[in-house]
Amino acid sequence: MSFSGEVKSALAKQIPEKPCCQQAELLALFRSDGVVHRNPGDEEVLLHFETENAAVAAKIFKLLKTLYGFRVGVSVRRKKKLKKNNVYTLSLENRAAAETLLTALEMEYSDRLEDQYLEDLFLDKDCYRAYLRGSFLGGGSVNNPEGDYHLEMTSRNASNAYFLYTAMEGFDLHPRISKRKSKYLVYLKDSEEIVTFLNVIGAHKALLDFENVRILKDFRNQVNRAVNCETANLNKMVDTGVRQVDAIRRIDRARGLETLPVSLREVARLRLAYPSVSLKELGELADPPLSKSAVNHRLRKLEQLADEL
Repeated sequence: MSFSGEVKSALAKQIPEKPCCQQAELLALFRSDGVVHRNPGDEEVLLHFETENAAVAAKIFKLLKTLYGFRVGVSVRRKKKLKKNNVYTLSLENRAAAETLLTALEMEYSDRLEDQYLEDLFLDKDCYRAYLRGSFLGGGSVNNPEGDYHLEMTSRNASNAYFLYTAMEGFDLHPRISKRKSKYLVYLKDSEEIVTFLNVIGAHKALLDFENVRILKDFRNQVNRAVNCETANLNKMVDTGVRQVDAIRRIDRARGLETLPVSLREVARLRLAYPSVSLKELGELADPPLSKSAVNHRLRKLEQLADEL
């Protein structure tokens, strides 16, 4: 199972204690993927919800039974394309039950509920948590933290997308909105904000798993950067040493090191004997010891002399 699927399975097992929160979560689930329409040719109402996650289907079933005592039809079919996953469909085909649910959620046959009435349904901040949780269960996903950081929730209408945006801002989050084909996306890219969102909706185990991977990933990246930096410095030091040794040998072939001033001759012989050590280490080998800047100055003089020759 994917990381996103594991998060949803864990969240699906959580049933809010307060009826208002149960209703808020159920509302979010239906707004994400629920479909409301009439059967063709008669006045019967068909309301259904589809999901590929068995745990999410079980949660909707339980919420409908807990809140309203409805008898819910459940069917399973296998997709014919792509991964051929199971698709679970929960249906209310009894007109009285469908009417009761639509009235309770303030939904109509022809639309998917506008957001101007949502605040009347929510009693406190826990209801907003429940709504965000339901929206994530119904149309959300989160990437495995081993890859790129990304969490999103989809919505079929702009009204719900902007309501999600506002609800997330109420928890000090800073989501973005975009449109992909016929759906709206509300998403987060910052790893710390994703952790905050998981905490808001109650995905505490996923939060810890996400944090552990994120910390390990950041540590690994820091080590890689340090190693790359050290490797680059070593390569630079070796290249510089090779260049300096070549310059000293050219001087030796052309006129001999004995013709050099004592200060330059000592540094030249030390560099020939220790071609790969740093300037600081080379200075410590001198007698008396020299500073890094003094060694660098003398080696530059040697390179300049070799160029002139």
